[in-house]
Amino acid sequence: MPRPRLGVIVPRDLPIADLFPFALRAEEIGLDEIWVVEDCFFRGGIAQAATILARTQAIHVGIGILPAAVRSPAMTALEAGTLAELHPGRLLLGIGHGMPEWMRQIGVWPKSPLTLLEETTGAVRALLHGERLSVDGRYVHLDDVALYSPPAVAPPVLNGVRGPRSLEVAGRVADGTILDMPVTPEYLGTVRAAVERGRAAAGSSAPPEHTLVAFSLAVVHDDVATAREIVRPALATFGAADWTAQIDPLPFAAAFRELRDSTGTPQEFSRALPDEWVDQLAIVGPPDVVRARLAALEANGVSSVVVVPTSPDPDRPDDPFAALDALARVVRD
Repeated sequence: MPRPRLGVIVPRDLPIADLFPFALRAEEIGLDEIWVVEDCFFRGGIAQAATILARTQAIHVGIGILPAAVRSPAMTALEAGTLAELHPGRLLLGIGHGMPEWMRQIGVWPKSPLTLLEETTGAVRALLHGERLSVDGRYVHLDDVALYSPPAVAPPVLNGVRGPRSLEVAGRVADGTILDMPVTPEYLGTVRAAVERGRAAAGSSAPPEHTLVAFSLAVVHDDVATAREIVRPALATFGAADWTAQIDPLPFAAAFRELRDSTGTPQEFSRALPDEWVDQLAIVGPPDVVRARLAALEANGVSSVVVVPTSPDPDRPDDPFAALDALARVVRD
């Protein structure tokens, strides 16, 4: 059965001693991609990506995501360009707004996140493609800047965004979009429409292609009921306001909000979710069911699905290596 590229996210709290074994196991089982995150204040995205690239042979390494406000576009391009020179064709670079609470915590949340993201993405991408830039924008200021040795294969620059206005920015200036979970066919319809509005507005200046990367919760287990129960706790956050963009397109959005508002805690909410909703909000079940869900996402425009490594073993709920062993069944069975 055809499927999109399949990847895995490095857990942000993975013990550092497990980073290399985890990455090597992901490559060994045949996964296409491994993604690192830069959540405050766990570990740096560039440092993780550099070490994984150096210890693996072929797996693509994604950085998802670097907050635009934290680094100068010139320095982001310099770091990414160096990695792309050392490991041609293997780096995927994600840039986003960052979580507002974290950005405010370190004093860098801008007055116009959309403008900052657009200026930063455009400048980073141009520098990685060997352009010499002079820019005097609202946030980005560059005076005759160019990389001394731009990579022969420029890494794609993707925006990690959710809502329609941010998706339009991604369509105008980025090579693709990283979509946070849950990603459903309904949400993908709104995503594609917003991205195409951005690309149409940019005209010939838009990047030639735009790929979609979908982050997802997934539990591979022969008993779908057990898989649902394992994934439920992770669904608790989906009721928060940050996930409105993903929930609103769903046919059960009104009932979803009603259930959220009528339950006392996020945990009670996740326990009360109907099974059919769980099946839409996460990828759960035996390998053939998982492959069918992956194929459905590919049919709706997704090029890569990147999953949170969730152990299918109730006795080892936090074992990321058990999760990789389960994903191996999807790749190889």
